[in-house]
Amino acid sequence: MKFDIIFQNEQFIAINKPAGLLSIPDRFGKDPSAKSILQEQFGKIYTIHRLDKDTSGLIIFAKDEATHKDLSQKFEGREVEKFYVGLVNGTLMNREGTIDVPIMEHPGKTTLMMANKKGRPSVTDYKVLEEFGLYSWVQFQIHTGRTHQIRVHSKYVGNPVVCDELYGDGQPILLSSIKRKFKLSKDEWEERPLLNRLGLHSLQLKFTDAEGTKHELEAPLSKDLKALLQQLRKNVRTTI
Repeated sequence: MKFDIIFQNEQFIAINKPAGLLSIPDRFGKDPSAKSILQEQFGKIYTIHRLDKDTSGLIIFAKDEATHKDLSQKFEGREVEKFYVGLVNGTLMNREGTIDVPIMEHPGKTTLMMANKKGRPSVTDYKVLEEFGLYSWVQFQIHTGRTHQIRVHSKYVGNPVVCDELYGDGQPILLSSIKRKFKLSKDEWEERPLLNRLGLHSLQLKFTDAEGTKHELEAPLSKDLKALLQQLRKNVRTTI
């Protein structure tokens, strides 16, 4: 799988990871990952943070141990500003706010996380950018880095991220559900989804490196999310 390099210097590299690509190799090591692809080109690469397989967008890797240690500590110490955008189901009760709800591993399912007062502190700010009736386009800023944090918090407030098989209904988004008088073209037997993967994108990272240089990196939206937003704006846009 191909991806664009957003920025690189001697210390780290930032890429726009496509949905469907692992951030790092899984325990089976069969499927390609962003890290393994980068290592083929650059040699030793160090993991700083991760994105879920079906989340697209900005992710950075260190090129040396010192940078790995510095940036890992900054991520852990909440010194990195992390912004995401995502499409969620429904209309949120409040157009902006903070979700301050601890998250823990589900006791019966190892791949699942859950909101629970016994969990680790987890804080997500959100702001609704556009409303489309059935869906809302939302900006998230996460102040902690828990597994599936945005997905769990979105479910907690009653608006799971679209196409989320773990925390939502997992249903694809079809143009027929958005556009009135929709008709299939003559050469199609069934409708192809506008989106059939997790509707979440890592948009922006802001941080200061070890040398004191400030970085504001941003990854453009993927084609599938752009196309979906275009259809929503064309057919059902509600102005905020």
